[in-house]
Amino acid sequence: MGYRMAVVGATGMVGREILKTVSERGLPVSAMVALSAGRGGGQQVSFGDEQVLTVRALDGFDFMGTQLAFFAAGSAAAQLHAPRAAEAGCTVIETSGAFGMAHDVPMVVPEVNPQALGRMRRRIVAIPHPATIPLLLALQPLHALAKARRAVVSTYESVSALGREAMDELWSQTRAIYVNEAPPAEQFTKQIAFNCIPHVGDFQGDGATGAEAALAAETRKVLSPDIAVLATCVRVPAFIGHAAAVHVAFEEPITEAAARAALREAPGIIVLDRREDGGYATQAEIAGEDAVFVSRLRHDPTVPHGLAFWCVTDNLRKGSALNAVQVAEEMLARRLLGA
Repeated sequence: MGYRMAVVGATGMVGREILKTVSERGLPVSAMVALSAGRGGGQQVSFGDEQVLTVRALDGFDFMGTQLAFFAAGSAAAQLHAPRAAEAGCTVIETSGAFGMAHDVPMVVPEVNPQALGRMRRRIVAIPHPATIPLLLALQPLHALAKARRAVVSTYESVSALGREAMDELWSQTRAIYVNEAPPAEQFTKQIAFNCIPHVGDFQGDGATGAEAALAAETRKVLSPDIAVLATCVRVPAFIGHAAAVHVAFEEPITEAAARAALREAPGIIVLDRREDGGYATQAEIAGEDAVFVSRLRHDPTVPHGLAFWCVTDNLRKGSALNAVQVAEEMLARRLLGA
């Protein structure tokens, strides 16, 4: 049986990656529709090796008869159109976090909490932000061992999370600096080339940014409401890949050996951790990979039952598109589409 599907934001980086991933993983598609919430109408995008789709405008599109829609067009488009799609009987997998904290919308990472799909009430499923997903995959097997109670997280997030224009700005600024020109900052609050910007998302009243607040709230919603999380999110001059330095305090004793074994057995995790030059994963080498890579695992002596580790993943793959497609696969396996 095939399903009629749609990708909203099909001309963006995540939307194109969703189209690619749906084809690669062989989801049963009877028809695929490419939609744009902006000026992408009329453009063409690839779906699979042979199909070329003409992008249609999201405004006015009738979702009746479409069983599944991936929304990758930002929170404004999601808030306006995702409920409309759901009311038409279409199941929505939404990537911006627009509905992530709604009590009747499950937030799902299939390796961590697939059972949450049973709590879907509005035909909308949210996935966490790209920096939260690798943290959740790495924390889940450790939390199962010893109950994490506190995590201090510093993320190092690539520019691709903001789209093609942000990647172009990093490239143009880098080139300008080499010829002694002053690089303008348009997509970022400060120069991004050869720099790090501790500002991802809008500032909140308590001094945290939106990305930092989201990482904490999403971790508690997906993994456990009892985990205290403090995050500092930093934009770095990498094109693809989000990384994080994580320090976790557990309720119960946990050894480094037990943690390493649990991570190696966990789905979606690759432990790359040799205590030698180059024996760790970085953003530059994991682009295009599906796994979350964990490195630098070690005891943290500053807190009782503490561990520290480094994790990194492709934010366009497992951080966004792949996780969304895996949610769709889990829904198909549970026969939730069209239910």
